[in-house]
Amino acid sequence: MAEFRHEGDRLVHEGGVWNVVVGSFLDPHGESFTRDIVRSPGSVAVLPLMFDPEGVPSVVLLRQYRPTYGESIYEVPAGMRDVPEEPIVVTAQRELLEEVGLIAQKLQHIFSLKPSPGMTDAVTDLFLATGCTQGVPERQGPEEEHMEVHHLPMERALTMIDEGEITDAKTVTALLLVNRLLLQRDSAH
Repeated sequence: MAEFRHEGDRLVHEGGVWNVVVGSFLDPHGESFTRDIVRSPGSVAVLPLMFDPEGVPSVVLLRQYRPTYGESIYEVPAGMRDVPEEPIVVTAQRELLEEVGLIAQKLQHIFSLKPSPGMTDAVTDLFLATGCTQGVPERQGPEEEHMEVHHLPMERALTMIDEGEITDAKTVTALLLVNRLLLQRDSAH
């Protein structure tokens, strides 16, 4: 592939977590161009997976108001990597506890998602949480304070994707990847 070169950024807005910059670039022919970019520290998303006594899988999702869309969205527990130098697995554990009050015995990194490459350098690291026990949630902000926690059979969550009830990219990706892991596990037995 042809070489592009990043020449630098001009800060347009410095926010609490995100910065907006105008990035300057050179294309493979040496022509300059600019792009507006949201610079992000990244985020984590955690899908808690549980099994009933018969081995039927279920997941924990949130339904949270999102001002950007003006509606409540089904999502996996997630949050920004907004604590400098914090190891990513610690961020995942912290967000899981803060939002749904769960403590995972095991967190498995399953994917690094680039949710919107046309506008941001954000990367969302997806984790699978198993062996969850109940802790105490520490919700922050009005959206988290009013969000609903839903414990759903995996099959129901997958149907909700098909029916357009679950549309959040990180949540759809996590559910489909974990379902594939479950299918692989079942076919191995």
